[in-house]
Amino acid sequence: MFISGVQKELAEERHAVRSFIDDDPLLGKFFSVFLFEDSPACNSSSEELFLEEIDSSVIYIGIFGNSYGSTDDSSYSPTEKEYRRASELGKYRTVFVKGDDDTTRDPRMQDLIHLSERDLVRRRFFSIPELISQVYSSLITFLTDQKYIRTKPFDASAYPDASLDDISVEKIEWFLKVARNERGFALPENNPPVDTLTHLNLMDGRQPSAGALLLFGKNPQRFILPSEVKCLHFHGKVVEKPIPSYQIFKGTLFDLIDQAVDFVLAKVDRRVIPSENQVAGEVEYEIPLKVIREAIVNAVAHRNYVSNASVQVMIFSDRVEIWNPGSLPSDMTIQNPAEPHASIPANPLLCESLFLTRYIEKAGTGTLDMIRLCRESKIPKPVFRQDGGQFVVTLIRERNFQEELIQLGLSKRQIQFFTYLKREKRGTNADYQAVTGVTKSTASRDLNVLVKSGVIVKKGTTGKGTYYQVADLYE
Repeated sequence: MFISGVQKELAEERHAVRSFIDDDPLLGKFFSVFLFEDSPACNSSSEELFLEEIDSSVIYIGIFGNSYGSTDDSSYSPTEKEYRRASELGKYRTVFVKGDDDTTRDPRMQDLIHLSERDLVRRRFFSIPELISQVYSSLITFLTDQKYIRTKPFDASAYPDASLDDISVEKIEWFLKVARNERGFALPENNPPVDTLTHLNLMDGRQPSAGALLLFGKNPQRFILPSEVKCLHFHGKVVEKPIPSYQIFKGTLFDLIDQAVDFVLAKVDRRVIPSENQVAGEVEYEIPLKVIREAIVNAVAHRNYVSNASVQVMIFSDRVEIWNPGSLPSDMTIQNPAEPHASIPANPLLCESLFLTRYIEKAGTGTLDMIRLCRESKIPKPVFRQDGGQFVVTLIRERNFQEELIQLGLSKRQIQFFTYLKREKRGTNADYQAVTGVTKSTASRDLNVLVKSGVIVKKGTTGKGTYYQVADLYE
């Protein structure tokens, strides 16, 4: 970015704009500012230097005051030369005029202001805060127009350099075939790609949207690098090196889901159930396949794609964790995924294509199905939590509860009562006495230890209405 203006008169304004842009968290990511007075001594004339900088800049900002500046044989001041050079090269130009009393201006500066008025819309300012506000608005407009930042939903907005050449015809043909088989999708399998994308609302003008690139791109990560999925496998219960297996998967969302699911299935325990009617028996996994798939699909479909983080799938000896950049919708709480709820997709256009290929349903039942399938398989239900900017789903693997409880320092009778609660679903102080043969006071002490350890939870009112259940994490 090149800031132009008479240095002596407008030094404070020039430096204020430069400092604001450098310090702003958003603008500082996109722009670096050139001020002539900041340039080091070099073997070039001042005119050569500022013209070279204009040539290499994307944006020209002109700050015009009263003074015109010194002239040379061309009769143009450096300020006018800079403006004319930026205009010749078709640079994105913004001009800000200080004050509204044109009678005090150098007549040549008045002419330059009139010249800029014929070319573009310029703004007047009366203070440095007002100038900064107008510069900020102008730069945000530029970033939005050039699609560096988006006012449309992420999956509906195009990337500046993307074109239909970046879309795979084969992937669209695959999609049409699957969508017709799974959902009776209306478009024929030989439908032209641009017509298919338009039908799916995945065109932004003449460009494919981010959603189109993620679903059907030849190389989606060229445009959206964080869309990759990282899968890690650890032998223990914590993140530590060395990592036995670490894969980074790239491709379309369909590819990412399939690859991540296969990675998990290759690591978790499984058994083959013999079948009398088929040569090959049915494979049963310690965590149901549909649960693993649903957790990964949700992470890929509902993540925040503006985040620089990737979806991470981590397999430990006692659990599988799926980390999803983003958070629940504002009207949902961490308890809602375990309760009936509406379907509120973060990326509705992505979800539409995933729905048509039966990767997801639209009824908001995915998490409820996960809980139901875990219950039917007699394994703990998934645990949902928000961890900073990440939404985390934890799938509990088959566990040796006896070993875990011993590691917690629990006694044999406490473990005995835990086993009782797992079977009977609830129990009282009197039940503890009957199961373990201890007195009421000893039962109360033992139960307090179990509650503090997080193994069981206390329910009901005090006294006879009190009962105990196994904590969710140990169900």
